[in-house]
Amino acid sequence: MTSLSLPKPHQSYAQLVDLLEKRGMIIPDKNRAERKLSQIGYYRLSGFWYPCREFKKDARGQQVINKLNGKPVREDTFQKNINFNDIIQLYLFDKKLRLLMLDAIERIEIQIRSVIAHEVGYHDPLAYENQVFMNPKKCEDWYDPKRKKIRNFWKEWRISHSNKIKASREECIKWHLSNSKSIPIWVAVEAWDFGTMSKYYENLKRKYQNKISSRLGISNPVVLKKWLQEINILRNRCAHHTRIWNQSFRNPLPVLYNPYFNALNLDRNALKRNYGMICVLWFLVKRIGPSSSWLNYVTDLIDSKPSMDSCPNTAMGFPDNNRIIFS
Repeated sequence: MTSLSLPKPHQSYAQLVDLLEKRGMIIPDKNRAERKLSQIGYYRLSGFWYPCREFKKDARGQQVINKLNGKPVREDTFQKNINFNDIIQLYLFDKKLRLLMLDAIERIEIQIRSVIAHEVGYHDPLAYENQVFMNPKKCEDWYDPKRKKIRNFWKEWRISHSNKIKASREECIKWHLSNSKSIPIWVAVEAWDFGTMSKYYENLKRKYQNKISSRLGISNPVVLKKWLQEINILRNRCAHHTRIWNQSFRNPLPVLYNPYFNALNLDRNALKRNYGMICVLWFLVKRIGPSSSWLNYVTDLIDSKPSMDSCPNTAMGFPDNNRIIFS
């Protein structure tokens, strides 16, 4: 077994501030910097100043590329004019962006849960227990080579759903359980989180997916499935306070062929970053609440982002660093 290297020695907040300054960061107020490091943590903030570190270059002056991830290798030293106060402002920008994302995701989650309950519950109040509503392929056993075991999506969802019902503190759920009443789907959805809802939609037969997606103005139910998968990942990042401002998604978001997305003309980079996600969320939010002002808040926030050459708006998938204008 390979032995692990020893961790770096512990350093005080004052020592960490000195270290940042030694590496070239401008520290206007050391006491404030120490306080912020104590409140937020050195390594949480390091994700925000990482793009501000200098690129490592070889003897020919060419950037050194990490062979494992294909990304440029960074030095410990900072580029010119990197100010600690700007890093804090970028951190706060990211926090506000997460809150706005969660606001939109909450509206979408509640709406889709309601639509699922209505469209599927019409056929059977206990549809979440009935395999007849499921895509037969989702009910088949299959071998997962990564986990090295037999899996079944429908059975896994049923177990997860059952656990959420048991753990739920919603009064409507508790009342049905305490009175030995069957729980109809329009009550059961109150125990679902975004992932549970997304997986249920994914497991449904195409005809039920069509009913649900069409209620949201989406002609292709596969597009909604893929949107929900990526929105769920974003939702988890936001809920666990993970930095999102310059993160990329696992897969590019698909788009619909309609006037809204045609006018945006989003490229692959946009569809793997926040710009594309904001456009998708706004499409759904606008469908849910046509008078919503959510996009105005997003635009105002992005316009307030600290101006830093190392942290441009293009890192969020925008085509340039000019004032953001959405369709």
